[in-house]
Amino acid sequence: MSSSFEKHQKRRLISSYFSVVLSIALVLFLLGLLGMLVLNAKKVSDHFKEQVVVTIYLKDAAKEVETKQLEKSLAMADYVKSTEYVSKEKAAEFMKAENGEDFMDFVGYNPLQNSIDVHLKADFVTSEHLETISAEALNKNFVDEVTYDNDLVNLMNDNVKKISFWVLVISSIFTLIAVLLINSSIRLAVYSKRFTIKTMQMVGATKQFIRRPFVWQSVKLGMIGAFVALLGMAIVLYYLDQTFTDLGLLSNPFLVVGLFLFIFALGIIITWISTHIATQRFLNLKTDQLYY
Repeated sequence: MSSSFEKHQKRRLISSYFSVVLSIALVLFLLGLLGMLVLNAKKVSDHFKEQVVVTIYLKDAAKEVETKQLEKSLAMADYVKSTEYVSKEKAAEFMKAENGEDFMDFVGYNPLQNSIDVHLKADFVTSEHLETISAEALNKNFVDEVTYDNDLVNLMNDNVKKISFWVLVISSIFTLIAVLLINSSIRLAVYSKRFTIKTMQMVGATKQFIRRPFVWQSVKLGMIGAFVALLGMAIVLYYLDQTFTDLGLLSNPFLVVGLFLFIFALGIIITWISTHIATQRFLNLKTDQLYY
């Protein structure tokens, strides 16, 4: 009979530990993903900003030396990430490939212009900088036109500000939820041993002596949960880095390691604090209050 009861208690204990580890792992995993989003938010926004193209169309009378000089000056400018010279022949080939037919068969000649595609650095993709760059290019007498999608730039900058704000708000709320969920799981685990705590207290054990094994047990569970969460984060991060290679999510290993250490430490700190608070509560209860 006693053996059956002990097995039942052992199963309940294992189930309790499993639920605590699972809760910690899930919460820290989601918190880690949010942390990756926060740390890489600027990198992602910069990536999309740098896809904006400023196209400088050249007049047919433009000399080769003038074109090369302009391209070289642009490439050396602080605000330019990359440039590409697109001849009218290359532009015609691109349009042919895109449309599936040669428009020159109908027109009889190539009406396109030689151009230079300019990709700016993310910090300079604003309406003000684009207008300045456009004005400087148009001062050249061999430049015919400068085009870029100004509406897209404004929309992108507005959305980046909004997203950054809401990511910070959601991060704060989610961190609070994470603490509350882990704290709830730890309290349930400690609650199942409230009579053991009170018995030890009644035979003269100090609060620190009673609390120590509970804290150490919870910290171990927190470490296991954090390890599981970090394993999941590593898999997701590797997959995203392989899928979106341009973002370079693993280009800064110190940042990644720092995030992983933070999540691991968070698992230990939250479980330690939660267990300390939970055991303190039951240590302060009177014996008849343990039944409620």
